[in-house]
Amino acid sequence: MTDGLYLFIYHIWRFRRQLSLSNLKNSFPEKSAPQRELIARQAYCNACNMIAEVLKAAVMEESELRRRVRIVNPEAIETFTKAGQSVVLLASHHCNWEWLLLASCLELKISVDAVYKPLRVGAIDRFMLQTRSRFGGRPIPAQDFLVEVLKRRAGPRVFGLVADQTPLREEEKHWTQFLSQDTAFFVGADKIARLTRSPVFFVGMTRLRRGYYEARVQLLAQPPYSAQGTEIIERYARAAESHIVEYPADWLWMYRKWKYKKPLYA
Repeated sequence: MTDGLYLFIYHIWRFRRQLSLSNLKNSFPEKSAPQRELIARQAYCNACNMIAEVLKAAVMEESELRRRVRIVNPEAIETFTKAGQSVVLLASHHCNWEWLLLASCLELKISVDAVYKPLRVGAIDRFMLQTRSRFGGRPIPAQDFLVEVLKRRAGPRVFGLVADQTPLREEEKHWTQFLSQDTAFFVGADKIARLTRSPVFFVGMTRLRRGYYEARVQLLAQPPYSAQGTEIIERYARAAESHIVEYPADWLWMYRKWKYKKPLYA
């Protein structure tokens, strides 16, 4: 089924195909056009597989999820949570971030509060919210996230963000070089880490084969922090970039990451 979906989306509909190829050209100018085309095709195949996997997540048993997604070193996080300290997990649009949330709820044995952007279609938004909550996850709308973080500071928690999304033009942002381009990042991760005095981890997810993944966490920063700054999101950008360069076909190249250019004054 997913092979047919790939053929339709990439070859017939050509959904954001030029955008994806443009993103790849700007990110990997050293690669040849055939090399970038191959990455694009693989990325669309993987994205189509993920669509099927998201639907499967609504009914998948806990035992099957544990077989399909393995967190290699959860003890790195448990060291902090067992000591009563919250942690911040930063992922990217890499592999299957929806399954990563569900697996984190099972493996870490602690509430995972994940930020999300409500979808425009109400029925789909309700489906995703219900699916993300299946194993103890507590999704929080992006516009409420900082307020909810402050409310939940009492006990140890895991705050999860897919942090490679692009802020709106008028929002506060951090500019850095990312995949050979000036790129804007949200600064929310820095703020949350400082407010909660939490260590920050990057989660790198890799595809073992179709429908099977493993994830490894990497400590990016831990308190004490300075009162202000964006060094945490800068470290995240470097970790995410390195992971994407190593596994380019598993990132979401059809995503509009570079919606606007960096202003001259920034």
